Amino acid sequence: MGRPQKISDAELLAACERAIGRWGPSFTLAQVAAEAGVATSTVATRFGSKHALLSAMLEFDADALINRMRDAADRQDDPVAAIQAAALVTATGVDDPDTTANHLGQLAKDLSDERLRIGLAALRATYRKELARLLSVADLPGAPVPDVAARVLAALVHGAQVDWALAPDGHLMAQLRADTAAVLDAWRRPR
Repeated sequence: MGRPQKISDAELLAACERAIGRWGPSFTLAQVAAEAGVATSTVATRFGSKHALLSAMLEFDADALINRMRDAADRQDDPVAAIQAAALVTATGVDDPDTTANHLGQLAKDLSDERLRIGLAALRATYRKELARLLSVADLPGAPVPDVAARVLAALVHGAQVDWALAPDGHLMAQLRADTAAVLDAWRRPR
């Protein structure tokens, strides 16, 4: 029987996310290890390669995303506020220009890899499906059908992050809250 792990996979994946935020796509396993406070060999032994680490991160994120979205939604009294809270979980922790740019740089690199792109597509589908579920129970008479409304909100949140990264002005989360509120408020009115 091997030695017990001193750090969980989830903690190593969180360290990878922080390393991406600091160094973008040029991050190394050594930088992930430093973020986690462990030896580089711990990360290398656990995941084998940077690519395998990124793949594991996408798999973990897909499972964790619904929980994060539901936790954010459950903290709201209003179903429409719940939609907004859930939609914004993907922007948590990337509220400064450098971190946002580094995450977008990693996203661009991931999109060029077919296997990682498939993982990103699964993450996207999970995000939209959960938004559609929340939209289906909200009183939004002016909204399109839930699947379309989810697509619109997802495009707004992700597109606004890219737009803000190009010319950061103010705080990203404040902008995202204002933008999503504008759309959701408009959907509260009948067509």
